[in-house]
Amino acid sequence: MFVVVGVTGGIAAYKTVGLVRLLVKAGHDVHVVPTDDALRFVGLPTWEAISRNPVTTSVHDDVARVRHVALGQAADLVIVAPATANTLASMTAGLASDLLGTTLLATTAPVVVAPAMHTEMWRHPATAHNMDVLRARGVHVVGPADGALTGGDSGPGRMSEPEEIVAAALALVERPRDLAGLSVLVSAGGTREPIDPVRFLGNRSSGRQGVAIARAAADRGATVTLVAAHLDADVRPDPRVEVISVGTADELGRAMDATAPDADVIIMAAAVADYSVAAVSEHKLRKQESPGTLTLDLVENRDVVAGLVAARRPGQTIVAFAAETVDSEQELLERARAKAARKGVDLLAANAVGWTRGFESADNALTIVGRDGDVVSMASGTKDDTAHALLDAVLAARTR
Repeated sequence: MFVVVGVTGGIAAYKTVGLVRLLVKAGHDVHVVPTDDALRFVGLPTWEAISRNPVTTSVHDDVARVRHVALGQAADLVIVAPATANTLASMTAGLASDLLGTTLLATTAPVVVAPAMHTEMWRHPATAHNMDVLRARGVHVVGPADGALTGGDSGPGRMSEPEEIVAAALALVERPRDLAGLSVLVSAGGTREPIDPVRFLGNRSSGRQGVAIARAAADRGATVTLVAAHLDADVRPDPRVEVISVGTADELGRAMDATAPDADVIIMAAAVADYSVAAVSEHKLRKQESPGTLTLDLVENRDVVAGLVAARRPGQTIVAFAAETVDSEQELLERARAKAARKGVDLLAANAVGWTRGFESADNALTIVGRDGDVVSMASGTKDDTAHALLDAVLAARTR
């Protein structure tokens, strides 16, 4: 496969050397297109040695072959890593000021970007707008990760690891469209139950796993609807996915009930509150009104999954999630089996959570059991990896 790797002027360019090496070792024909600024971090001889192909940054080289468009026309896949804030802005504006810019405009191949920049730049409204525009155009985004940055800073903006970028990029061109013709309904995020106009009861779900499942289903050809409750700011649904935004458990339940009849597959990945406040205050509760202590009366919310199972139509596959705090894998499995039987779902995906794992993390580990309690799959890795593993299990369940 002919792969173009664009490299831009960020310190994370050193990691792209490993990315190119992974692609070459996998047997792909890799052509590196660095910007002039990128060569300040990693020199041209390194890119030529690793890619095993000549490298240039100029639109004036190899004019006879019209190289400034030939690379884009020949590409089966384009990866830009790192993708700096400046590069993302240039892509949004459609600028063609260098060889990478002309290549991106000339290609019809899937384009993957791996953003890398400081947290403040990633969160700037201009960058957020640019990302929305690029996603809407079909550009695929991997990361950024949350971690250590240059200069001692830490936060979202770190370029994802080469292995993750390569896996996500190759999945776009190698993944079978085995969900084509199916309608998939996914819930994601964490519901919030109001206490008063300014406070709520909530949970730590970021929505990453549910959004990854929706994106993976779209990659595999499904028509996807996402019922989204309070996603983290950096968790953005794929533009191919229809999104229904909700807030509370009741709103999520009603949205699922309304859309479930048309779905072939339902995946309940959202963290739905078990309880809500019995009497929501119309004004902000003040300490002076309840000095020392505050007692809230909670009422149990309805079981959304149980309602979906009760109303299911023939041929519909229903998947539930269970986030559990456990001391061992055996305890997780026992809880998964019990919940699968109690809910009556076709599959249940259980994951161990705690103060430092499960929620708000780029990685996950799932134990997936069937309605009979047998383990059908165990998956770990990025949430994109576990999303595809879950969809593999769904397809297997539908063919039994």
